[in-house]
Amino acid sequence: MFYLNVSDTFSAAHRLCGYEGACSNLHGHNWKVRVGLKTAKLDSIGMAMDYGIIKQILKGILDTLDHTYLNEAALLNGLNPTSENLAKCIYESMQQALQDQPADIYEVEICESDRSSVVYRNV
Repeated sequence: MFYLNVSDTFSAAHRLCGYEGACSNLHGHNWKVRVGLKTAKLDSIGMAMDYGIIKQILKGILDTLDHTYLNEAALLNGLNPTSENLAKCIYESMQQALQDQPADIYEVEICESDRSSVVYRNV
């Protein structure tokens, strides 16, 4: 099995609803997103999948979130904009976008700071 990783970033604001603490106030992050793909097959030149294609797909998803108020983001469909919910929604978007590609989504990691992250895997 081959595992490929691509990372990108976006900036956005949010507030956590129902949370008792500072994060219930409007604030922002420079989010880092890493997607992990997997495949058992290589193409005729020995590649699992072109990184450029993966980067393009991820960028298209993150562009819908960049410089937005995540509490109103269509991608989250009304979910509380926690890192956990972001990771799952990005995973599902990547899964859909990769339907006709030679690799499948394996995991999504969201870092809202240098010291905290969450990983979502649908296993």
